[in-house]
Amino acid sequence: MNLDPRRAAVLALHWQVNVIEPEGFFGPMLSGPVARSGVVDRAVRFHEAAGVPVFFTRFTIPEGEGGLVRNTGFMRAVGDAQEAFRPDAPGARLIPRMAGGTPTVVDNQKLSGLAGGDLASRLSGQGVDTLFLTGVATNLTVEQTARHGTDLGFTVHVVSDCVTAADDAAHTASLANLELTTAGCLTAEEALARLRARS
Repeated sequence: MNLDPRRAAVLALHWQVNVIEPEGFFGPMLSGPVARSGVVDRAVRFHEAAGVPVFFTRFTIPEGEGGLVRNTGFMRAVGDAQEAFRPDAPGARLIPRMAGGTPTVVDNQKLSGLAGGDLASRLSGQGVDTLFLTGVATNLTVEQTARHGTDLGFTVHVVSDCVTAADDAAHTASLANLELTTAGCLTAEEALARLRARS
């Protein structure tokens, strides 16, 4: 499949304190696996080397709850702790390794980074048709966003060594699902080779 890097973007999903750091809301579940995996360093290098726009998504809950719908245990849990997810709360910030420069940040209250806002239409309006996904967790926001993006007509690749989950088995199973339900998973090296081949 031909890839035009002028029509590609990276979606960097949930690289925020509440998800990644020990003091964050999901820290007890995710900070250890994230640290052990080395995924942050790999994702930072990929974002810097990709040469295409990078859009960071954050899960936040504004006053009034925005588009939050408490229809799952996950959404009820974050809704009950919504002060920790306010857009200006410490836990909502991008982790320092991801916050350099002036990152493009998109907030929403959905598991899919493409739901509940105008990001998909913004991407399409900029001519983007191919998405490379990084983030945490593989079996949660990454898989949800990848499937959603595919249904919206984007060509989606999960960057397999730039995502991780709380559990190795869940991570592996999710990547196997995504291999079938998207345009296929790629390592960062493979994704960069495709981007550079068409530069």
